[in-house]
Amino acid sequence: MAIAASPLGTQSRPSPVPGDNYVQSFARGLEVIRSFSAQSPRQTLSEVAARSGLSRAGARRILLTLQTLGYVDTDGKHFSLTPRILDLGFAYLSSMPIWNLAEPVMEDLVEEVRESCSAAVLDGTDIVYVLRVSTHKIMSITLGVGSRLPAYCTSMGRVLLAALPEAQAIACLKAARPEALTRHTVTDLDDLRQKLAQTRKQGWCLVNQELEEGLVSMAAPIHDRAGRTVAALNISGQANRTSARVMQETMLQPLLQAAQAISRLLAVQNKG
Repeated sequence: MAIAASPLGTQSRPSPVPGDNYVQSFARGLEVIRSFSAQSPRQTLSEVAARSGLSRAGARRILLTLQTLGYVDTDGKHFSLTPRILDLGFAYLSSMPIWNLAEPVMEDLVEEVRESCSAAVLDGTDIVYVLRVSTHKIMSITLGVGSRLPAYCTSMGRVLLAALPEAQAIACLKAARPEALTRHTVTDLDDLRQKLAQTRKQGWCLVNQELEEGLVSMAAPIHDRAGRTVAALNISGQANRTSARVMQETMLQPLLQAAQAISRLLAVQNKG
């Protein structure tokens, strides 16, 4: 079973509970933005309304507002996002300049192991890519900054879940409703709990072809100055070129050293 990486995060989102501080129109605007994806880059008004759960009139008002602000364009029938929408995502990245410091470390790691390297953070039941340095195209899907993948079957996801209090991690696994994406995917809750315990104990995680056939990845945590896991770093490759055993034997130490180097940079930055 193939899975598509969502760049806009429409998956695994709990339904919000409106309160006195909840701005419904703003929330609806975000739903309209998230309705666009790699699979649906251009949509009609009816499609946007259906995907965002709004009436046609409501979706139209939001789309025209976004068009006035320069975030949406239209040819009169179809609507699409404009490059200005990237400002919203890069506002997050620019607020965390650690990734500018981390990139050279990741580039050095890629040069050493000859495999792709990524960094991600946890958002709900997904991981979100915040930086990627690739060598070869190793997956059938295209990954980039902002791409989302399920945490339960990815090495970075398990590292990030393992850092949570156990009750919170289990709740996250239940909310994800794990499904088999390949014949190797672990979906049983007890088995996943054991995987997280092992990851927590050893300080790293290797996932062998659970997200996609032929994909092997290994991840380690990135810590802040207080020792909290704030992100994960991974290397990934093709099983027919780099087996899980070879990856662990030859690349684990370089990966751990790179994650520790980025953690030190983060600690120095926070201290400053």
